[in-house]
Amino acid sequence: MQFLKKHYEKILLGIVLAGLIGVLVFMLFYIAADQQAMRDREEGHASAQPLPELNLDTNHAAMARLQAPYALDFETANKVFNPFEWQKTMDGRVVRKGTSTGAQVAVVTNISPLYLVVSLDSVTTNEFGARYLIVVERQAAPVPAKRAKQRLFVSVGEKPNDAFALVDVKGPPGNPDTLVFKLVDNSDTVVMGRDQAYRRVDGYVADFRYDPEKKVFRRQRVGDRVSFGGADYLVSDVGQNGLTLTDLSNQKKTTLPFAP
Repeated sequence: MQFLKKHYEKILLGIVLAGLIGVLVFMLFYIAADQQAMRDREEGHASAQPLPELNLDTNHAAMARLQAPYALDFETANKVFNPFEWQKTMDGRVVRKGTSTGAQVAVVTNISPLYLVVSLDSVTTNEFGARYLIVVERQAAPVPAKRAKQRLFVSVGEKPNDAFALVDVKGPPGNPDTLVFKLVDNSDTVVMGRDQAYRRVDGYVADFRYDPEKKVFRRQRVGDRVSFGGADYLVSDVGQNGLTLTDLSNQKKTTLPFAP
């Protein structure tokens, strides 16, 4: 007991040192075992088989459906969103609207062009130079008053009027060979012979008929209004190949082709 009392500190220190040595020895074995486990895992990965390729057939099929979506007809065949309308004809029969009545059955019978026409009428000369009487006809003007022939006296270099400016004259001023104009609406330069009028298509007028009521509409142009089949329509477009009518009650457009 006396020995323990005198040397207990040394004994405790020895026990601690022995424990530390034991821990160090254990760590050596633990590190070696861990390294061996890592080598085993690497060898196991090296021998593993690759995963099979993904089957993307369903994805490709979905992409194909998105590129060609299914078209739903809510106008002609659907009766939930677009129920049929019925209409009484002049002879008392009740028929489905749009089959034997309505804008769809109107027939375009003729389409004619509307021109911008510019021509030289006469030349007047005096001590101040030559003055040219130019006749302008704007058949497609939206205002009827502006469709009549307009006679304008002009000289070279004058300020442009509402139709054109005379830029140059080729040949003798009193008997020119050609006149060079610059149009106001599109800034195009036009070369016109003395005896040759300049013509440009600016629009069209259409003739069409509505057989259920035996109505004939002549020379209809953009902006005109017509009534047939119990509805009012606006002529919203007239082209070389047909015209478009817009139902004023629902803004539905109907295009009627022209087959000469």
